[in-house]
Formats: sequence, C-alpha cells, structure tokens
Amino acid sequence: MVELSKKILVKVSFDRNLFHKELVKALQWIKESDELKSFKEWCMIEFGHMYPSILNKVF
Repeated sequence: MVELSKKILVKVSFDRNLFHKELVKALQWIKESDELKSFKEWCMIEFGHMYPSILNKVF
C-alpha cells in the first residue's frame, strides 16, 4: 500500500488540494509505525520543498 500511495502522490503533486486529500487518505491506510516513519521521511524528501505546510499539518 505504501508504494501505491507514493505513486499516487507523485501523480497528483501538481495540485495542492488534491495532494492534501490523497496524503490524508494514504495515512489512513498506513498504520504500522515502521512504514509510517519511512513514508514520512520519503514525503519530506520528495515534497518538502513544494508543500511544507501541508506535510507539517498532516504529520
């Protein structure tokens, strides 16, 4: 599920609102703490420069 969520976020990263919606949805699926930590790190690296406020708010 993590890999699918990553692919979706990359595809919707052009739209701020859609990105936020999909990120929230992805976090509902990712429940294990190990996966959540690595997913958060990946998001910060990939999208930290584009959407820092959304990432800080959601995580």
